[in-house]
Order: sequence, then C-alpha cells, then structure tokens
Amino acid sequence: MSDVRLPSVSREVRLAAYPGTEVTLEHFEYGESALSEPAEGQVVVRNDWMTLGSVARDQMNPDTKLPIPVFQPGVAMWGRTVGTVVRSNSEALAVGDLVEHFSGWREYAVGPAHEFYRRDRALLPGAEYFLSQGPTAWHGMVGTAGVREGDTVFVSGATNGVGALAGQIARLCGAKRVIGSTGSKAKIDFLVEELGFDAAFDYHEGPVAQRLAELAPDGLDVVFDNVGGEQFEAAVQLAARGARFALCGALSGQHGGGDGGSPRLPLMSAITKDLTLRGFATLHTPDQIEEWNARFSTWLKEGSIVFPHTVVEGGVAELPQAFLDLLARKYSGTVLVRMS
Repeated sequence: MSDVRLPSVSREVRLAAYPGTEVTLEHFEYGESALSEPAEGQVVVRNDWMTLGSVARDQMNPDTKLPIPVFQPGVAMWGRTVGTVVRSNSEALAVGDLVEHFSGWREYAVGPAHEFYRRDRALLPGAEYFLSQGPTAWHGMVGTAGVREGDTVFVSGATNGVGALAGQIARLCGAKRVIGSTGSKAKIDFLVEELGFDAAFDYHEGPVAQRLAELAPDGLDVVFDNVGGEQFEAAVQLAARGARFALCGALSGQHGGGDGGSPRLPLMSAITKDLTLRGFATLHTPDQIEEWNARFSTWLKEGSIVFPHTVVEGGVAELPQAFLDLLARKYSGTVLVRMS
C-alpha cells in the first residue's frame, strides 16, 4: 500500500459562514489542501467512512453551549471518521492500519500519529461499524439512566443513530417494554419490526401524553430523551415514581429557532415522583469506546442487535447535501458517507 500514489491535493468541505436559523448549501464551500509525504511522527490517512450527526449543527453556532469546539468560517470542518493509513513516518502506526479520528469532511487526513486510534478490523463486520453511536447510547441508557430488568422505557427520537441503539440496549438489559417515538408510519414499522421495540408512535398524530398513556399505562421507568419539547413534558407527566431521565438532546429546538429546547418542567410533579433528570455530554474516553466495541462485537455475533444505518455514496462532494437531508430527518439510523 505504500506504493499507492498520493494525490497532490486533498479536497475538503469548509464552513463558508455561520448560518442563522436555517442551514443551506450556501453555508458550505469546497476547498483543497496540499498533500505531501508525512513529517517525522506523522501519518497520512485516506478517509474511508465518515458519520454525520446533528451535533454539527450546534458547531455551526459560535455561541453554542456544548463543550466542543465550533467550526470556523473558511476552515475545513471536522467529524468522526475511519480510514486507512497510506503513509507512515511513525513507529506507532503502520501502512494499512485502520484508524478512527476526527479529521473528517476531507478526503485525506494528515497529522501526528497520536491523533489517530488504531482499530481491529477483525472485531466488527466492517470498518463503518466503528462509527456507530453505541458509546453514547450505552452511556446514556446504562451509565446515566441505569436501565434494569423490568423497566418500561421510552426513547424519543428513536430512529436516529443514538435512539435506535439505545432502545435495543434497553431490551438487552432486560427492560420489560420499550417504546419509541418517530415521525412516520414507515419508521414505526422500522422500530417494531426490525429493531425489536415493543411499540412506537408518530409524534405528529395527537398529543404525545395521550399516546404514552395508551402505550405505558403503568408509567415510564426510564426516559432516554433526544428531543425535548412536548415529548419531554409528556414523559414527565407519565413518569412512574422514581423514574430516571437521560437527557441526550433537544432536537425539537435545535433547528429553526423553535422553543423545544426549553420545555416546561412541572417541579412539584418531579419532586413528588422523586424523578432523576441527568444530562450527559457525548465525550467518551478511549476505554469507554473500546468497551462498547467489544460488547457490540459480541451482540452482533449472537444476532441480538442490529446496526441501523444509511449509506450515502459520493464522498466529499455529497457531504453538504447529506447533512441537510439529515437535519430534515430523511434518514434512519446512523448516517454514513462512503468517502473512498
């Protein structure tokens, strides 16, 4: 592989300008960066797969409250990616190694070897499986909400990359009933027939509190919230005593300037029901990621879990439109762009 000819430039996507309430193609621009042999201690990585997540929308906001760096106009964006080392000037990584890193939105990544994390190709069915959002789903469902046997669980936004795995994790941890919310009949079928949810509903069809009351008459023990807004408020209303909430996202208020990110919390209800509400950030240690990958590998081999994902072809050229389609909720599961 060291004989593979390197191109002279690497194409990339940059943020053209900070958007207002709506992101359009005009907020992205294409560029090229010079590509050469790596300096001492560096490697060159051909990016093979990149995952797109709605968190990138927050990174386009210079005033974001998230504990992650924001994108800068005129500079290549970044995101979670796996690729293959094609040049190495470091003893830490060899040509042909599969690595995970965060220099996405570009064809090739160049940098110090310690910024790239080697992955075992034999562990998972394909390189793209290392880009699952399982670490977030596992941390939220198990580490934050403490799901346990016999629980009734509600996952809002259940067809996104995190929610689709969070519901399956709850089932594998012994939950008695797993309920998901989504946005269409086709996605309801996807959750129930393909992912093993016990029930699902379209949040567009009637008051969410009414639907939850029908599907969870004894109340909710665990809530994994990706949405906020009305769905959060309804979950508090239908929560059983001692229910645990893992607050992962607020999609209903993330785009378009809506107020879904500021739901009402009836304090007396939360107090008298002894509710636990815990937010968590999606920053994971290498040990947590390796633990998830090992557990994921075992479950996949047993056939007890599936990796719901959508593949977008076309590499760098398709990234901006694919991101807009993600924000428009046109995909199910983790969104993966084939980069090479």
